Amino acid sequence: MTTENAPLSKTPSVRVVVADDNPVVRAGLTALLSGREDITVVAEAADGHAAYEAAVHHRPDVILLDVRMPGVDGLAALPHLAGLAPVVMLTYSDEPEIVQEALRRGAGGYLVHGEFTVDELLSTVRDAVRGRAHFSPTAATAALAQIRDANASAHGARASNPPRSADFTKQLSQLQSFVGHSRTGASAREGFRLSAREAEIMDHIASGMNNQQIAAACFISEKTVKNHINRIFAKLHSSSRAEAAAKWLGTAVTS
Repeated sequence: MTTENAPLSKTPSVRVVVADDNPVVRAGLTALLSGREDITVVAEAADGHAAYEAAVHHRPDVILLDVRMPGVDGLAALPHLAGLAPVVMLTYSDEPEIVQEALRRGAGGYLVHGEFTVDELLSTVRDAVRGRAHFSPTAATAALAQIRDANASAHGARASNPPRSADFTKQLSQLQSFVGHSRTGASAREGFRLSAREAEIMDHIASGMNNQQIAAACFISEKTVKNHINRIFAKLHSSSRAEAAAKWLGTAVTS
């Protein structure tokens, strides 16, 4: 039997679970990832427990996990999820102790909102399947400090000039390259040219607030909020709150 006309095999899609308690962030991430031919979001979850149930049911290739969520948070769920699929923390939490604890509990990467673009997010998801870890600059700094501290403890008095194994040297150089990486997400925000008030309102949108809540927080009318949002959408070239939030969080390519 000839295979001349046999169809070309298609690369299997990377199956992803997105876990974040903010529905706007979830929607934005799902829209961004689902727009790629080789990535499929198979489930969304609003807390660690729901993420675990989704992972058991769908058996994803990668799990994107927020840190702070109601009920079972990301750190509590992480050891259980890491046994099911590679887990990449995708969060606002940039405290060094949280980054280090996430790594100790099995995280295979750590991205902080505002410090990466959509291309970097896509690379992170694809590489996670291959066991390659990605870190945004803030997380890389914390991870680098953890490696140095562990190395110093292991070598005691020789910590000032410790011998390095090939694995350690490779890991150190990779993390240093991440630390030196430009803060692309921050640059993207500057490129949007929002006013101080518009930036404040966009932060509220990204946190999941509705117009009434934003108006109360900013001490302005809902009509004024709507006017600001119209201008924000125009500057961010977005047609929805989810799309605008995704770009504002640093997960979309700047125009």
